[in-house]
Amino acid sequence: MKSYQKHKKEAKPRLKKQKRENAQDIISKSIFINHINTRVMSTIRNHVQLIGNLGDAPKITELENGKKVARFSLATNDYYKNAKGEKVQSTEWHSIVAWSKTAEIVESYADKGREVAIVGKLKNRSYEAEDGSKKYVTEVEANEILLLGNRPK
Repeated sequence: MKSYQKHKKEAKPRLKKQKRENAQDIISKSIFINHINTRVMSTIRNHVQLIGNLGDAPKITELENGKKVARFSLATNDYYKNAKGEKVQSTEWHSIVAWSKTAEIVESYADKGREVAIVGKLKNRSYEAEDGSKKYVTEVEANEILLLGNRPK
C-alpha cells in the first residue's frame, strides 16, 4: 500500500494542472453564459404569450402598399375559487394586431370562437377621436399565431 505522503505528492501536480484548466474553462463558460443571458433577456423583453378565443371575426385591412393588417379581440379565461369554494371564471379581453403573412393566416383560418395561441409584444399608441379628444390604446402585436383545436361550426 502506498503511504499518505506518496499519494499527496502524486496528487499535487494533478490538482495544480486541473485548477489551471478549470480557470480557463470558468472564464470561457462565463463569457458563453453571459452571451446566452444577453440573448435570452433580449428575447423576453416586452414579450407576450396568450391562449384564448377570438371574440369576433377578424377585420382585415389592405394598405396602399399592399400590406395586410388583421385586427381582432381575444378572450382569455382565468378560473379561481371564491370564499364559498365556488369556481369562478374571469374573462379578460385583449386587442390583437397582426401584419403581413400573419394577417393572411388569420384571414384564411381564424373565425369567431377559434382558439389560438399568440406570441407578440405590447404596443401603445394614441389617436385623436372625432370629438377632438385624445384616445390611448394598448394592443398586442402578434408575431406568431398558432391555431389550436378545431374550427368552430
